[in-house]
Amino acid sequence: MSWTEQLLLFIVSLIANLFSAVAGGGAGLLQFPALILLGLPFGVALATHKVASVALGVGATLRHLRERSLEGRLALFILVSGVPGVVLGAFYILRVPDDLAQITLGLLTVGLGAYSFFNRQLGLEHRPRNRHARGMAMGGAGLFLIGVLNGSLTSGTGLFCTMWLVRWFGLDYKSAVAYTLVLVGLFWNGSGAVTLALLGEVKWTWMPVLLIGSLLGGYLGAHWSIVKGNRFIKRGFEVMTALMGLTLIAKSLHLF
Repeated sequence: MSWTEQLLLFIVSLIANLFSAVAGGGAGLLQFPALILLGLPFGVALATHKVASVALGVGATLRHLRERSLEGRLALFILVSGVPGVVLGAFYILRVPDDLAQITLGLLTVGLGAYSFFNRQLGLEHRPRNRHARGMAMGGAGLFLIGVLNGSLTSGTGLFCTMWLVRWFGLDYKSAVAYTLVLVGLFWNGSGAVTLALLGEVKWTWMPVLLIGSLLGGYLGAHWSIVKGNRFIKRGFEVMTALMGLTLIAKSLHLF
């Protein structure tokens, strides 16, 4: 890559991961298409993006650990429920047609944003619920399915995890984003990255620029979300879901 291309990739990675850290997902909205536009084949771009996205989790973790934002038992439950789904999804991704999956995910993602927008108080207060055995079992099943999406699709699935934690477990947006960034960004994406790296090809020479952009973006975005609070994060989530969903639909229809 030329120095100009490396600078462009760094800026894209920084911005994508900064806004992803605010909204609780969506880094692939900019980063993954940028890798393809710069010349990587789909499979190589996917594996490279997944490996780089782990740095988003590292940056966000460094910031959220200072706030002690996570409850240990719930964090472990999210981890155990989601990682098997991530590995399963990453294992089968190369065997599944892409267009139908992308348009379906796009419609669902737009729906998430609309649901949040029209539920004005959703996620603004922390009201834990469904912590009994049946609620945890159903919550774990939901996290497993989101993990499958995370492993198999390129972008946006962190937004699903954020919404699931808000809607099912009663977390506010600030807490839900913290869990998503640390557990999805670091551990779920890490599992998917290892699986895809073993099955496919990673463009390792592009990785230093992507890692630096992801790490800084994750840290700054996490700091921004902590400082601004729930209403700001809710609006960021709604904007990111709209942009992500419409982008996925346009891609599936080959509009660009």
